[in-house]
Amino acid sequence: MRKTAWISALAGLLILGLAATALAGKLDDIKSRGALVAGVKDSQPPFGYVDEKTNQVVGFEIDLMEALAKRLGVKLELKPVTSSTRIPMLGQGAIDIVAATMTHKKEREDQVDFSITYFMTGQKLLVKKGGGVNSVADLGGKKVGSVKGSTSEQNVKKAQPDCTVISFETYPEAFLALKQGKVQAMTTDESILVGIKNSDDNPDAWDIVGEYISPEPYGLGLPENDSDFRDFVNLALMNMWETGEYQKIYEKWFGKGKKDYLPLTWKMELWP
Repeated sequence: MRKTAWISALAGLLILGLAATALAGKLDDIKSRGALVAGVKDSQPPFGYVDEKTNQVVGFEIDLMEALAKRLGVKLELKPVTSSTRIPMLGQGAIDIVAATMTHKKEREDQVDFSITYFMTGQKLLVKKGGGVNSVADLGGKKVGSVKGSTSEQNVKKAQPDCTVISFETYPEAFLALKQGKVQAMTTDESILVGIKNSDDNPDAWDIVGEYISPEPYGLGLPENDSDFRDFVNLALMNMWETGEYQKIYEKWFGKGKKDYLPLTWKMELWP
């Protein structure tokens, strides 16, 4: 009896220990580790890309993560992700947060939680200038490139069922296919297309065309069911907006006179 009672007590303590660990949540994990591990793009200017001079990953989303890590009092550790790997890596615990041009979509809610919107854009087309494609209606019977795991794949097919979507692992690969004539257009968010176009040696050879195929509100990807971490991230984003820190970061990458100029025409959700 005593042995059975001892085993039961030990099992109970183990369960309590596991429960305490689970209740500790992501915030405690990050602080005890001393680092925020962020999943970011490393080939997506100006959101996240490798600077040729420093060989470091830099960009708009990296600066946002730096600001978040500073508020947490920890260092920032970056891990490259793609559109198809970002959610699995978050679910596996390989990263704490996703800052990788990820659209907040209802169908993703069963895999990941989201922050409030930190960037607003819309899906368009990048085409060869004078190539005869000026809108999604012109894609009938044509091939269009996109990226695996992106919402753009689904949206363009819904908007033009007669097109053929060819999916690539990264946007540079999709752009290369467009340059080689393997696809007649590539599609993703306008903010991303601006960076892709301007990264080319001859940006004037390409046009961003058409009306918005869909709105694309970006949210930071967060582990499911961790309200403390989600609240911290949301309050940090709102504080960045209210203090003007967000606007300074935005102007650094998208401001007037910048290569990837995009006017700031939306306002962040602010809680009273």
